[in-house]
Amino acid sequence: MTLPPAVAYLSGLAFVAPDLPPPALFGTALALHVCDAILCRLFAYNNGYPRNLWTALGLIAGLWAVAVLILLPRRADPPDPPRALP
Repeated sequence: MTLPPAVAYLSGLAFVAPDLPPPALFGTALALHVCDAILCRLFAYNNGYPRNLWTALGLIAGLWAVAVLILLPRRADPPDPPRALP
């Protein structure tokens, strides 16, 4: 397996747009992974999981990290309230 099909399957683009040329595939995959990292950070914060860890996992694993985080149960202790700006 070469790099473009691997990136297409890992990002989920192979299921939606299987005929993308490699430059468009890599750019779209990068944009999707950044959006998935943001989603992971929000879901992790709201469910009591470490934000930085899940942001990194969302950037690397993309859609698959978002799916795992959605399926994980909410932790018992709520997140800390936001601090006041000095």
